[in-house]
Amino acid sequence: MAENSITGSNGAVYINIDEGLKRVVNNGKLFAKLLSKFKAENAGLLDEALGYTDAGDFEKAKISIHTLKGVASNLALTELYKQTLEMEAQIKDGTVKEETRKSVKECHAETLMLIDEVLVKYGG
Repeated sequence: MAENSITGSNGAVYINIDEGLKRVVNNGKLFAKLLSKFKAENAGLLDEALGYTDAGDFEKAKISIHTLKGVASNLALTELYKQTLEMEAQIKDGTVKEETRKSVKECHAETLMLIDEVLVKYGG
């Protein structure tokens, strides 16, 4: 487990603060700003991807989930990254298991809530 991290209800690391800060040269305000921007501009990507899968448009779903996965990786949103990686693989296979949908939706919602802890700590 990361030394400075936020864990989710399942005990997994959801936000690796040390890694996130390292990526922005230990600028806590910038890290908070990027997380805030993620909540404002990218939080809808999961719903978008799921909507596309429901409509059978797996090409567009792949783009949305890939974008969400990349942003999660860049911001050290560890658990969301792991779960979107799995969902992306399923989308590429042309199907998404219901258990994966549920798990990723729960992880996404919890990640958005946990981001607020970082925002409070670093003034975002």
